[in-house]
Amino acid sequence: MSPEILTVLMFATLVAAIAMGYPLAVTLAAVAALFGLIDYGFNYHIVFNLFANNVWGIFLNYTLVAVPLFIFMAQVLDRSKVSEGLFDALYIVMGGLRGGLGMAVIVVSTVFAATTGIIGASVVAMGLMAGPALLRRGYEKGMAAGIICSSGTLGILIPPSIMLVVYGGLTGMRETSVGNLFAAAILPGLLLSGLYLVYVAVRCGVNPKLGPPIPMADRTYSTGQKVLMTLKSFVPPFALILIVMGTIMGGVATPTEAAALGCIGALILALFNRKLNLEVITQASLSTARTTAMILALFVGGKVFSVVFLGFGGGDVVADLLLGMDVDRFVVLAIMMAVVFFLGMFIDWAAILLVVVPIFTPIAMGLDFDPLWFAMLICINLQTSFLTPPFGYALFYFKGVAPPEYTMGDIYRGILPFVAIQIFGLMLMILFPDIITWLPSVFFG
Repeated sequence: MSPEILTVLMFATLVAAIAMGYPLAVTLAAVAALFGLIDYGFNYHIVFNLFANNVWGIFLNYTLVAVPLFIFMAQVLDRSKVSEGLFDALYIVMGGLRGGLGMAVIVVSTVFAATTGIIGASVVAMGLMAGPALLRRGYEKGMAAGIICSSGTLGILIPPSIMLVVYGGLTGMRETSVGNLFAAAILPGLLLSGLYLVYVAVRCGVNPKLGPPIPMADRTYSTGQKVLMTLKSFVPPFALILIVMGTIMGGVATPTEAAALGCIGALILALFNRKLNLEVITQASLSTARTTAMILALFVGGKVFSVVFLGFGGGDVVADLLLGMDVDRFVVLAIMMAVVFFLGMFIDWAAILLVVVPIFTPIAMGLDFDPLWFAMLICINLQTSFLTPPFGYALFYFKGVAPPEYTMGDIYRGILPFVAIQIFGLMLMILFPDIITWLPSVFFG
């Protein structure tokens, strides 16, 4: 059977199995096993050895040790209520502005993203804290839902991000090492956060009914009290960010070592907040084990899928199709970004990474694109996948903890402007690559 026919059949089988609701990790591995057997003439010894060698290579990857460490750090921070104090302070400091409370949510989510790296933790935490508060202060439900869901997804992009750790471990390239990816993601993450702030400020400034300021009765604090409250709530998480990111950027520690330092810092913050107890550690450990198992299961399934796909020449089929098009290389880039965006509407980010990165990275390098710049475009695009209907995970995370007044219609309607903002931000980074590449060049040459 020709590589072209196998390519079409393999992807069609994968899509059909996903549509039928089978677990993604099992689906990837099962489809890989089926087409591996077809390609090797049903010689299961060869297929088994192929899978065993590649799966063993995953568990020898030292970089992936950072995954459970960063997850544990996020779980401890989530349970120690670090973000609540910052939200309370910014509620008072920024609440007097039109849209100020919404902007406070974005700022808190940005800081929280830089300490957790897990979407579920960020969206759920902000949904519980800010969802009812925004409604009580008269915010339009779509605007409130859009603010919480979009800013909560920054955790998958702003370091320390689990997605960036997985990407770095997947490629094994020096240009896309975890340290380079962390440095490259800082400015894009801050840019998207800034675009959210500008949008909320402008929309609420033009139409105060979307996000009215808090009443005068809640603005009784002096300037000194506001500064003290902000510093008291901001310094601890910022110190943790410096510990994790500073040691990586300064070349003092590897991402895995920095993740271990982050775990210690998270435990210290929990101790200061009087939240460090056996229950917190037990629940954080159990959640870490479940999440890590899920990610590694996807990693294994995606790895064997890509091995079989590339083994029978599927990667060459896709590469020849895209590279053989008589169009500008940026048109090919747009096609790849559109594929990732479309897949993100239906499939988990980890599976998308594991399937498209081995296929698209050689194509991008064949088109003479910077591999770090291209990697970051993929990751920024995948952040959007958490917001795009019908299966945007952030939307369902928020719906699960939001007050009943928020309907899925409100959430879908409110998120669309923020999806447009993310696409606009992606276009800016395509037009101005230095947004991505400048910081890595400063820290790592």
